[in-house]
Formats: sequence, structure tokens, C-alpha cells
Amino acid sequence: MLLLAALLSLAAPADGFLPMFTTTSISHRDITQRAVLRKTAEVCRAIAAREGRFFSLTIDDNLTADKVLMACSSSKTSFLSTIKFHTALNSVAFSNGAVDLIHYFKPSHHVTDEHLEEGRQLIARGSAAVKASVRRSSFFAGRLTLGSILHPLQDFYSHSNWVELGRTFPYTALFQPDRPLVNLAGPYVPTCKSCIGQNCEDNILPEILQKGLLTTGYFASFWPSKPRGKCSHGGTFDLSSYRSPRGGINKDSIGASHGSLHFKAAALAVDATAELLEDIRMSVGDRNFLRLMGISQASVLCFVIDTTVSMAGDIAQVTRVAFDMIDHRRGTELEPPAYILVPFNDPGFGPVQTTTGADEFKASINRLTFGGGGDIPEMSLSGLLLALTAAPPYSEIFVFTDAPAKDGHLRGIIQALIESTKSTVTFMMTHSGRRWRRSVSRARKDDQLYSDLSGASGGLAINVEKSELHNAMSVIMDASDSAVVTVFQVEWRPRKASGTFPFLVDGSLQNVVAYITGSPSLTFELIDPSRATQTSSQSSGPLGSVTTTGNLRRVSLRNHTGLWQVTVNSKDPYSVKVTGQSSIDFIFNLVEAFEGAHGDFTLKAGRALAGGNTTLAITVTGGDTVKVKEVMLWESSLQTRVDGELKSYGGGTYLVGFTRVPAGDYGVILVGEDSTGSMFHRYASTRLKTSSVSVTAAVNDTSIEPGSTITVPFTVATVSHGQIDTDATGTFLVQANNDQDFPSSSPDSLVIAPRGGGQASGVVTLTAPASAASGSDVTLTILVQNRATSDVNSATLRFSIIAEVQDIYRPVCRTISTSQCTGRSPCSSSTWAFTTSITDEGGSGIHTIEIHQGNGTLNTSTVTGSDGENVTVTYSASCCTETVVLAAVDGAGNVGTCVGQAVSNRAGLVFSVEPWMISKYFLWSSLVVSLLAI
Repeated sequence: MLLLAALLSLAAPADGFLPMFTTTSISHRDITQRAVLRKTAEVCRAIAAREGRFFSLTIDDNLTADKVLMACSSSKTSFLSTIKFHTALNSVAFSNGAVDLIHYFKPSHHVTDEHLEEGRQLIARGSAAVKASVRRSSFFAGRLTLGSILHPLQDFYSHSNWVELGRTFPYTALFQPDRPLVNLAGPYVPTCKSCIGQNCEDNILPEILQKGLLTTGYFASFWPSKPRGKCSHGGTFDLSSYRSPRGGINKDSIGASHGSLHFKAAALAVDATAELLEDIRMSVGDRNFLRLMGISQASVLCFVIDTTVSMAGDIAQVTRVAFDMIDHRRGTELEPPAYILVPFNDPGFGPVQTTTGADEFKASINRLTFGGGGDIPEMSLSGLLLALTAAPPYSEIFVFTDAPAKDGHLRGIIQALIESTKSTVTFMMTHSGRRWRRSVSRARKDDQLYSDLSGASGGLAINVEKSELHNAMSVIMDASDSAVVTVFQVEWRPRKASGTFPFLVDGSLQNVVAYITGSPSLTFELIDPSRATQTSSQSSGPLGSVTTTGNLRRVSLRNHTGLWQVTVNSKDPYSVKVTGQSSIDFIFNLVEAFEGAHGDFTLKAGRALAGGNTTLAITVTGGDTVKVKEVMLWESSLQTRVDGELKSYGGGTYLVGFTRVPAGDYGVILVGEDSTGSMFHRYASTRLKTSSVSVTAAVNDTSIEPGSTITVPFTVATVSHGQIDTDATGTFLVQANNDQDFPSSSPDSLVIAPRGGGQASGVVTLTAPASAASGSDVTLTILVQNRATSDVNSATLRFSIIAEVQDIYRPVCRTISTSQCTGRSPCSSSTWAFTTSITDEGGSGIHTIEIHQGNGTLNTSTVTGSDGENVTVTYSASCCTETVVLAAVDGAGNVGTCVGQAVSNRAGLVFSVEPWMISKYFLWSSLVVSLLAI
């Protein structure tokens, strides 16, 4: 990785539009966000029309996540939050941008060097995998794959001469492999002439433009080679552009060779991205598409359940309360977008069960069997590891157990996953006779592991009697509410008997709740902005109501705006967390710079390095009027604060640079100003750590084919003052783990020898079984510990399982009959019918047939003949709606679109058009159509 970074500083790939952060040109992030916002709004508009709801949003280029989410919401509550929407957008955008870092010099990933067919194959494989991921409810895996294929799709419009040919619509064949790529410039056809000085506007040969031949620029990183007469990509780092014909044709930015066409290319890239999203939408359905895009006010509901015999009664209590909550929220915006269940026992754990159906989730819990558990400790961390990788980032995960962890060796990997996913883990621990017969000191040690992990994630470690477990379930209900934000939190190990903590309740907050966990002897006092007080002995007082369950005190506060204060008296460790509901919140990611022609930032794997600097990418929600004033890193025990330097990139996105990072555990705090000019504070739930161990892993791809093996080289070093200590020596323990239990190999340790440059390298191999399902994914975590200091760091890598596409052909529709409307008034007094035969010529079989547009009814029957399986579909509707669009999806996710229209006293016509024309087709009210077969 270090060698590659050095090479990149000398030469970078033809990496298309700027990846993420720019204020002068349009980046991949901008293109992706514009297309996602547009398509999401269109889907919400279609759903609203079917449900008879008014949709007020104008779909244009000025969309924001807040506007789209508000329009998509059926209830206009003040608690709408775009956190999950932004998290999904960021996942897609960072995956898109990572293509420039991972696939440095691969023409297929940037559609250069005439690699149109290779680029299309990448897009087709990835698109099929995205659809498979959605069908498996693996929405996060789908987002990562989606981002990776959007990069070559978007690059085509910057790296080819499509724009120069005068094309004003996307090239649909790029993501439809059953359509031919036509009119390509052959390998020996000259395409360019040298630029005149720095002016490259007319360097494409006139005969290429006249014949409409399609070509792309060539890029050479280390030597100026390209076929004779071919166009170059262009730019300082493209050595081929110094060889005749000199210059380039890229439109990556306004300062590029063809920079005057940058905005046209970007606009076409937005349209093409929206087209691909439309294809995915029609394949998976509207509701699943919105889940893929993160349109939800609720978190994924994730339960990790101990299934030893002593837990049967506990889970019965959990089931009663959880099922009531699920049923109460069914069909509302608080219904979880997905449900995840992970059982564990000893020695077994898993499998992960993921569904979008509440009834299926309830049935999975009811099917759990309880037994075993004789030796007390259980595989709780193994179950939690599966949950952390199965759930999307920023999830709420609840672990139910009455036993300590048998797999404590996974602690470091669990902590690494918590830091990378930003998920919140809450442990629900019940007292058990078998557990508490041990010594008190041993029990406290076992509990401390759970307490440390929950505290690092911003969760709670709740210890209750078995009979009281149902009372603690209020925590799950609180966390499952919409727009829950963290106002303050601290994990405290007191050096004296009392500690005082201030927190700010701003005007946007409602339903403010404080959670205090600690020993039974713990007491506290609250002081509100008016200096009124209430002690823990008052279950109901002027400042709020207090409920005590086990070691948890839940305080529901009166909404008094201003500076509050809580003083806690305890000699034992305790935690304080204050939450509320507000649309104002933020998410963050550690990022690091990479060099090259399009130098930018990418997600950082692992912890920030001690003594060095770090950068955060921040996204703030709550509307355009929210202003960020400060972002700081805060280490509470040492009272250390480091302020960051802010740079805005629009849309609530900031980069925040820090010249140093606090030692030990630290949190991220954002201070801002709302639309009224009032101050607010928000805490990131996840606590982070620094490390003096550097772990860098280099991968050649982020996908694995079933049955194949990949190698992951990694390098370990000791860091001093943010730089590799070239004189350092030592032994480092290595632990490589993957959540799918795929066969793998890795060294147990690495040794940095004297005169070794302060580094040591190793390789992890990972094999995906032939049975691995396309659309699934695997998370590999490489944990490295300095044996001398116990300091740890990690690299977490996620790989998508993507199989070769076997079926590229879309289902075909053939008209059988179309009846006509008589023109009688009112329209509801007459009906029409449309009958078509749908055949899947690719062989994977018809999977679903749905009404994409129209409000009639469908009847289907299946017949198997000499030409394969044929599905006969009859659609009937009133003459008030005379058009229907049917989406026929085969087993590979390919979509065939059938359009039928009833026309008075006219014979039906049959013709074919490109899918991009479908939306425009409905504007042509005078056009007579009985069937559109694609």
C-alpha cells in the first residue's frame, strides 16, 4: 500500500469526475446524489398516486435529502430525520469514490482505452448482484456494489466522445448487455488529431463525428503508449497525451481537456445513473428500492439472543413486549425497514436471519429452541460479530444473555467493527443462579466486558432480575423512535465520590430522556436551567419522572430549554446518556487523503494514529438553515479537547481537519446554530481510540466470485508522532476473522526486525465457497496487536460476492389481445382488458410480474411449451385509466417492460422503444399504443 501511494504521487489513473469533495466542478458524489434524490422522489410520487395521497414536491435539480424525505413521508411529523437516507447516500458515494483508489489502473473501471465492452460487463455483473442483495434484504451490501458500478457508468460520459457526438440522452446499452454496442471505432481507426497548443476543443477527427463513431480516450501511467492515431484522456498525469496526437478529450472537470463540456457530461451521467436506478427499482419493486436508498424513520431491529435453556423465560418476556411494539408500528413510518435475528449458544452461533417481514421475524423468534448452557459462558461475541456485519451502519443492536462471553478473544474485532459501523450495542443481562454462584469479583469482570463494549458504541449495559426484564424493554422502544439524537454521554470511572456534567437542551428537542447506569448505591441530582432541582429519590418531581430497573435509571425530563446539569454520586463506574428527538443530527467518518491527478479523500480503515493528524467527513441534517459552528474531539477522563478546522462542500457536508487526536478514548461533538439562531450540541454515540500501530491492507478488487480465492497483502508498522518509526522493532500478534466463516489463512504474528524499516508484511487469503450466493457479502477484519504494549489497530474490509451473469436476456412480451373503451361517460362505467404472453428467453424463469403503472387487476397463468415457460397475463381496469405498464422480472433480475393502452375505435399498434423513452411516452397523449415490448 505504501509503494502504491508513492506511485500514485507520480502518476494517477484516468479516474473520471472528481471523486468526492470539490467546490468548482461536479463530482461523482454530486452526480450520484442528484440521481438518487430524483429517482427516490419519483418512486415516492408513484406510491403517493397509488395511495391517493397528494405529492407536493417539484422534482428538479434543486432537490435536497430533507425535501425528498419530507415529501416521501405520509405523516408530516416534526421528528423526520434524514440520517438513514444520508447514511445510504454516503455508502454509495464512498464506494463510488473508492474505485479510484482500489482499481487504480484498470481501464474497464474507468471506460478508457476503448474498454466499453469490459466496462459494460462490470456494470451488468454488479447490477445483477445489487438486485440479488435487495432480494436477500442485504441492503448495505447492495449499496456498496451499486456505488462501485456507478463509477464506470458515469465515467463513460467524461471519457468518451458521446457528448461531442451531440448525444443528449444516455447510452442505455451500457447497462443492458442484451443490446449491442454499435458504431464503435475499430482498433485501427484514427480518432484524434493533436491539440493546438492548450486548445483541445476540436481535436476529434471530423470524420469520426460525421460517421457517429464512438471512441474513448487512452491513458498511460508510466510510458507514453497508445495505438496510432487514438485520442488520449489528457492531463498532466496522462503520459500518452504527450505523444501524437497530443492532448486529450476528458471532461472530468471544468479545467480538463474538454472542460467546456464538463457540465453536459455530468448532466448525462446523472440521467444515466437515474436510468440504472430505474432498472433496479423495476426489478426489486418500489418498497424495496426505498429500503435500498435508506428511506426510513426507524432503525433495523436487530436481536442477538442467547438460546441456552435458562433464557427461555427471558425471551418469552422479550417476545411479548417486542411483538406488541412490532404490531403497533406495522404500516407506519416507524416500522423497521428490516429485521435481523442472530441466535447463539455454545458452541453454536447463527445463522443470521434477515427479513423485511414482521410476521417472518416473529415466526423466526417463535421457532427458537432453547437448551444446553451447562458450563455457563456462551458464544455471545460470536453472535454479536455476525450482527455487526449483517446490520447496516448506525444500527441499534440488542443482545440478550444471562451468561458471560466464552469468546472474549473477539473483543478487539468487535470493538473495531463498532468503530467502523458506528452501530450502537445494548446488552440486556439478566441475573441467573448459575451465573451468580460465582465470586462477585469474577462476575464484575465478566460484566465489565459487556459494559466496555456497550459504552464504546454509545449503548447501555443493563443488568436486571429476570422478572424485571420486560420493564427494561422501554429502552428498545425509545431507540426505535424516529429522529433519536444524542445530546450528551459519558462513561465515567470516578476518581472522587461525585461528578457533575452539564448538557444543553435546545429548542428543537422533544421527549428528552436521561439514562444513568451504575451500582445500586448510586444517587444523582438534576438541575434545570431555572436552577430547580430534583434528586434520584423522587420518582416524580418538577424536572421529570424516574423509573429504576436493575442498574438502569431512566429519567423522562420535562422539556425546559437551556443548560441542565446532573451530579452523580458513586464510587463505582457509571454512565450517563441523554437523548431526545430532533431532526438536527450528524454522522461522521474517518477519512484519509490519497494522492494523484484527482487527489481526494477515501474512508480510513482502522483507528487514527496517535500523535498524528486526522480528518472527518461530516454530514449534518436538519435543513439548509442549520449552521455548524464547531466540531471537536473530546476525551472526557483527561478533559482534553481538540478543535477542528471546518470546510463546507454544500448540502450539509463538511471536511473537518484536526492537527492532533486526543490520546485514549475520544468522542466527536458538534456545536451548531439552528434556524432561530439558538445553539445546539450533538454527540456522536461511537467512541473512538487512537493507536500507535499502523495497519494498511491493499486489495485489487472489492468483489469475489463464488469458488475463487483472493489474497490481501497487509503491512504493519509502529508509528511515532504520526510517522512510521523506521528504527522500531517488535512482535505483532495477528488475528484475521471473517463473518461468513469462509476458509482463510493468515500469519499468527509478524516480526519487525532490526533494519527492517519499521515495517513487516503479511498476506491473508480468503476463499469464497462455490455455494456462496451472489449478492451476499463477507467482512474481513485484520486485527494487529503490539505484544509489548497491547496496543491494537485493525483494517476492516468488505467484499461483495458477485457471480458471472448467466442470463442477460430480459423477458419478452407478445400481445394476445387488447379490448377497447367505448367512450361512454362516466369513464368508470366501462372497462378494458389487455392480455399478453410473457416469455423468459434467458432461462432463469419469470420471477415476478407487477403493475408498474396503472390501478387495475392482474390474473396470470403459466404454460410450458416448446419455447419454454410462457406466462399469460390479463390486466383489466376501468376506462378512467387507459394505460398500463407491466414489469416482468426473471430470476436473474432482468426486467422486461410491457406497455398496453386502450384506444377508442382504433386498431392497436405494436412497436419497441428504448426504456428511457417510457416516461416521455406517457406525455404523448395522441399516440396510439397497444403494447410496448422490450
